[in-house]
Amino acid sequence: MIWASWSDFWNMGGYGLYVWGSYGVVALGLLWEVQSAAQRQRRALAQIHEETQDNDL
Repeated sequence: MIWASWSDFWNMGGYGLYVWGSYGVVALGLLWEVQSAAQRQRRALAQIHEETQDNDL
């Protein structure tokens, strides 16, 4: 597709809100997933650390 201007590019032939909104929703979902996975990893590592500390006593 060829756009005559940046405005045409952002408008996407009248579907700009849908196109860019979809990109936004996917980006937010990916960011949430990365943050959630990092949080789960921290919790798992903390649990493992606590279990090994308990076993050392």
